[in-house]
Amino acid sequence: MSDPDALTGLPLPERRQAVLGHEAAKAAVLDQLHARRLPGAILLHGPQGIGKATLAFELATEILSATGDEEAHRVSEQVAALSHPNLFVLRRRSKDSKGFYTVIRVEEVRDLRDSLHHTRGRSGHRVAVIDPIDDCNPSAANALLKTLEEPPADTTFLLISHRPGSLLPTIKSRCHNLALRPVSAETVRALLVQSDESLGREEVDRAVELSAGRPRRAFETLALEADSSLGALQGWLADPLRHPTAIVLGLADALGASPQSAEHSFAREMIDDWMAHEARLAAMQPHDRKRLASINELWEKVHALFAEADSINLDMKQTLAAVFDAIRKHVSTTSVPAESQ
Repeated sequence: MSDPDALTGLPLPERRQAVLGHEAAKAAVLDQLHARRLPGAILLHGPQGIGKATLAFELATEILSATGDEEAHRVSEQVAALSHPNLFVLRRRSKDSKGFYTVIRVEEVRDLRDSLHHTRGRSGHRVAVIDPIDDCNPSAANALLKTLEEPPADTTFLLISHRPGSLLPTIKSRCHNLALRPVSAETVRALLVQSDESLGREEVDRAVELSAGRPRRAFETLALEADSSLGALQGWLADPLRHPTAIVLGLADALGASPQSAEHSFAREMIDDWMAHEARLAAMQPHDRKRLASINELWEKVHALFAEADSINLDMKQTLAAVFDAIRKHVSTTSVPAESQ
């Protein structure tokens, strides 16, 4: 089974099984495992690309090793190959040789449920990794909920979520929730060097700076052209009022030219991150209601603009120009220097 979100040239999470960072979350689960108080379901949630899936498979290896009758290295090999009989993985399935289904469908959840009710292939606990649960369509999510309500004995579900706010409240209520955060710049740097010792310092510095604590984003940066427009966007977001209109239009033209490109997707994530950071700053100043109201309005407007452009194939250059104009207006009217994270 392949991962629809895999990055070319990088090992899949099940093959890595050794996450850097998130020590507290890992220790909390291992403490529960050793105390024989392992929850029936654990929700690992946080921004995409921070190592949640790698942590899930590392925990799966630990659980299968601690409760089974095989040596840890042998269990690790089987997890890497997704061949351990007590490991179950639910991801979007291949549609054909060219791609994957866009969602996890209800029939796939039912297949998982049926497999979990069969006689186990080996002694010990069973682990089901849902990567990510955000991909479940409504029918699949409801089917999964029924399984979580009446889980098979000695089974732990490891649910991965990039957007926990969109999950069914009843699913979240049946999970032990572990919130994971972006990792440190030092951790991202270590991962990059570990993956390729030939990387130059300038190349690594740029990837670390643009990653915002997300190792996946750092690796995506390495795949982009060194002179891409992302650095210019980062500089503009640091102070939207300082740059002339021509710079804004140039950015919109460059980043909107190929809406399906990795660079465009990356740019939209950077805009989301900037708005989220601005919202956090506004929330920390409850007396400044104007700023908080403005960023909430900006968030809704920007997402509405992108949704409309995506749904009816509007000119993305014009959409980005409108987004940048809305950001400038927010910063101008709230009179607070915006910072890029």
